[in-house]
Amino acid sequence: MGELVILFLFAITLHNLEEALWLPAWSNQASKFQKPVEKSEFYFAVIFITSLAYLSTFFYLFFPNSTIAKYILIGFLGSMIINTIFPHLLATIVLKRYAPGLLTGILLIIPINSFIIYQFFQNNELTFRALFLSTLIVGGMLLSLIPGLFKVGKYVTKQFY
Repeated sequence: MGELVILFLFAITLHNLEEALWLPAWSNQASKFQKPVEKSEFYFAVIFITSLAYLSTFFYLFFPNSTIAKYILIGFLGSMIINTIFPHLLATIVLKRYAPGLLTGILLIIPINSFIIYQFFQNNELTFRALFLSTLIVGGMLLSLIPGLFKVGKYVTKQFY
């Protein structure tokens, strides 16, 4: 299972790079889905979230018997699948304009994360209830972090630039 979860890091890194390149500019015309966000504050937030993904993955790899490590990773996997659909796919449909992150979400996040989750089920290490709860908890935590990360990113960049 260890080598599979490394694929998650590959997928989330490319997904977040795609967002970092195009989402700040896109956010200026996507007021229904995203308040305009400056590059610097977005970069800070996306680096922080990506770092959390790496930490959760390494925590699982170094402590594979840890229930907490497993469910944090599974929550991250599930949250990123949901993130592809809401807001990326939904924004693309409603705005009739490509939402950055959709391509890597569909081509990488959904298939890789779904396959890893499937393997957890195949190994009898996961139930649907645990998948739902871990996705809900981790996803909720990540969503609640984002506005604060934007504020901290804005503050930090003003201090240095």
